[in-house]
Amino acid sequence: MPGLGSAQRWAAAAGRWGCRLLALLLLVPGPGSASEITFELPDNAKQCFYEDITQGTKCTLEFQVITGGHYDVDCRLEDPDGNVLYKEMKKQYDSFTFTASKNGTYKFCFSNEFSTFTHKTVYFDFQVGEDPPLFPSENRVSALTQMESACVSIHEALKSVIDYQTHFRLREAQGRSRAEDLNTRVAYWSVGEALILLVVSIGQVFLLKSFFSDKRTTTTRVGS
Repeated sequence: MPGLGSAQRWAAAAGRWGCRLLALLLLVPGPGSASEITFELPDNAKQCFYEDITQGTKCTLEFQVITGGHYDVDCRLEDPDGNVLYKEMKKQYDSFTFTASKNGTYKFCFSNEFSTFTHKTVYFDFQVGEDPPLFPSENRVSALTQMESACVSIHEALKSVIDYQTHFRLREAQGRSRAEDLNTRVAYWSVGEALILLVVSIGQVFLLKSFFSDKRTTTTRVGS
């Protein structure tokens, strides 16, 4: 029946456009800002970052050392007046949440000054503020519809997926670094064992050769 076919095509087109609108809605960024950076921190070096924050804003600083040495770093967070809000020494990873008590520029630094030979690769995520709801409750008379509730649920699930992906990517990078370091140590150890075995073999050859070589003895006659 032609009428039924047209209705099915209209329904399919509406479904496709609905999926596209849903995807666009989920990809729209909110006013809450977040900075994710992975950087190299040389030995005997210190790197600082700055962020302008308004009073009453909730912030979260999360960091992790991916490669280098014992996978540890010093971290320090200060408010605009120089007061220390957070300070940890030789931490592999950590997370710190605070609420800004005043307007101004906040500073957080990562230090590798205690290390003499090894440089580090550090990842940090600094979140300022919280994401607003997809559907603000202001000027709303009715409750969320079924599609709006589904959008909120999918949005929260996608944020969790992004967090898990970041976490597992960091673990994968750290595991790969450890494996490469272990592989290098095993290669050096194998070369050292080969050299020692070669030296011992040559020494044994000369030692056995000395056992079977003719020993010349000399006698001296003493006249009376």
